[in-house]
Order: sequence, then structure tokens, then C-alpha cells
Amino acid sequence: MNYQIIDQLNDLERVCSLARDADVVMLDTEFVRTRTFYPQLGLIQLFDGENLSLIDPLAMDEMTPFVELLQDTSVLKVLHACGEDIEVFKTSFGCVPFPMVDTQIMAAFLGYGLSTGFAALAHDLLNVELDKSESRTDWLARPLSQKQLEYAAADVFYLMPMYEQLLEKVTQAGWWEAAQQESELQVEKRTRTTDPEMVYLDIKGAWQLKPKELAILKPLATWRYQEAMNRDLTLNFVIRENDLLTIARLALRSPKRMEEEGIDPHAIRRHSTKMINIVKAALQTPAEHYPEKIVPLMDYPGYKQLFKKLKDEVKNVSQSSGLATEFLASKKQLNQLLSWVWNKDKDPEKLPDVMQNWRLPLLGEKLEKLV
Repeated sequence: MNYQIIDQLNDLERVCSLARDADVVMLDTEFVRTRTFYPQLGLIQLFDGENLSLIDPLAMDEMTPFVELLQDTSVLKVLHACGEDIEVFKTSFGCVPFPMVDTQIMAAFLGYGLSTGFAALAHDLLNVELDKSESRTDWLARPLSQKQLEYAAADVFYLMPMYEQLLEKVTQAGWWEAAQQESELQVEKRTRTTDPEMVYLDIKGAWQLKPKELAILKPLATWRYQEAMNRDLTLNFVIRENDLLTIARLALRSPKRMEEEGIDPHAIRRHSTKMINIVKAALQTPAEHYPEKIVPLMDYPGYKQLFKKLKDEVKNVSQSSGLATEFLASKKQLNQLLSWVWNKDKDPEKLPDVMQNWRLPLLGEKLEKLV
């Protein structure tokens, strides 16, 4: 497994030019995301079948040749479990690899579990034992050790034969186009723009609040989200979700009351003035402008019986297709369908997963009839 470290622009231009001559390249990233809102890119692995490059983005200010490779539509990019990598590319370079396919998704079309790891797949398909002990390493530290570099190189070196085997099997099974569609869906989900005004809906437990309390939670959640982005901190490092709920529910308007209710002292010291101002302003909201009460789907009449019918149908299709039930339609995806029918008037602009691409003829049309 021969690899080269790329930390000079002329070398980056050379390896990216060679990669753009290939039909298919293997890609991976190593990054750190412990306290930050955005993933911090530490290393990029690129393998075109002949040249295995470990690209050091920390050593270079100019990454244009690599960005051009990401956007080169004549080269298929192959990744494994691409979700977070997609976020890394989007954050670091403002674009994502296209066209792209995910080997974890390809494996799912062959009956593997939805979240089959790279090491498990390498063992099963290639009979290779991979050392994953470096997966939690600090990829921003320099110099990287020999062990770290070999670990990173292995992730794309073995991805090539794995992809080739999966491609043959997926094509024979008639799922190749579906695997590409599903990979694109994952990219679309990971690059969706978040509306800061609606992030309060993502807070667990928000459904327990009354509309007047939601009128406080909504601007608090928006402020927290924007603060996290501006300071590049994970949301809970700004203030914990439960603390936000407590402030909204009790309309806390003094540091002393926040302290009594067990709000994180660090958050009180840093943010109490801002949060109190938000609460006071929100309390002036006229009742007609309160957010609607959040009604969980499970509280809708007939939800349990209908959900069971949907699950039974998914099981039937699973047995006939050989695809795992969770892959065909997870609980979240079934709820997405119900919400689309009940809350969104079947908005064609907001199609649920089961009403798109390969799932529609296989499963979606049957589920829609049941709903």
C-alpha cells in the first residue's frame, strides 16, 4: 500500500489531474468534530486505482485542483458512509462530490444492514482485518504518525476492490440505478439549508410546551443556533437543550431564577442578559401570533393502527425484495409520509422519501393507498 503525502500545490495539481483521467476514484476524509458546529477537516484520502494520495489541507491555502475534481462530472466518486464527509466537503469547499455513490448504500441493496461499517464489509468481501483503533484520533495534530497515515490510506485502498465487488453484485441484482438515486438523496439531505426560524421544532420535548411557551422557545432556539454558527460551537456548548426548554416553560427573567432552576452556570454568566431580553420581548407577542401547538403524530386519531398497517406492508415488501425493512422505510420515514399527508396536504415540493425514486413503485404507492 504505497501512498504519498500531498502538501504542496504542484503535487496537488498533479494527483488531481491524474485522478480526473480516471473513470472512478475513491474518496474519504478524516476530521474532528467534538466541540465545534462545523466539522474540522484534517486529511483527505484519494485513490484512483494507481495513485494513493493523502492530501494535507492544513498545509495548503489553495485547494482549487481538488475542488475541480469534486465537480468533474466525468469522474464517479466512491465513498463509504458518506453522510459526514458530505458535510465536510460542503463546509470546507462549498461543494460536494458529484456524481457520487456510497458503498454502504450499495451493500444495503444486497441485504446488508443499513449501517454496515467499512471494517465489517472489508472483512466480509475481501477477508481483510482492518485496524480501526485510530478512528478517534486527533486528525488536526501534526505530524501524523505512521500508524495514522496507514489507517487513513487503508480506507481508500480497500474501498476500490470492495466497490468493484459491490458494483458487480448490485448491477446483477438490478439495483445500480437505485443505489445512485439513494446516494444522491443522502447528499441532498446533508446539504439542505436549515431555516433558523424553525429550529425550535427540532428541540426534543418542544411538543410539551403550550403556544405561549413556544413563543418564547422559538426566538431562544433561533438565537442559540445563530450563536453556535457564529462562534463555531456545538449547540449544547452554547446552552443545553433542556435548559432552553426550562427557560421557555417558566419564562425565566433573572439570573437568580435561572440559577434556582439549575440552568448551567456558565451559560448564565455568558448569556443571561441576552436570553432575558429575548424572553421579555417574546412575552409581548400577541396570542394570535403564537406558534401552533405541536401535536405529535402519535396523538392523531388512528395513528397506532395505521402505523402498524404501514409496518406490515414494509415487512411484506422486505420479504419479496430481500431488502431490510429499516432500509426500505424506517420509522422516521413512515412518520414523514404520514406528516406529508396529514399536515402538508401532499405538497409535491416536499415529497417524503418513500414517494421518491426507487421506493415509489416498490413501496410508496402501496403505502399511500393505505394512508
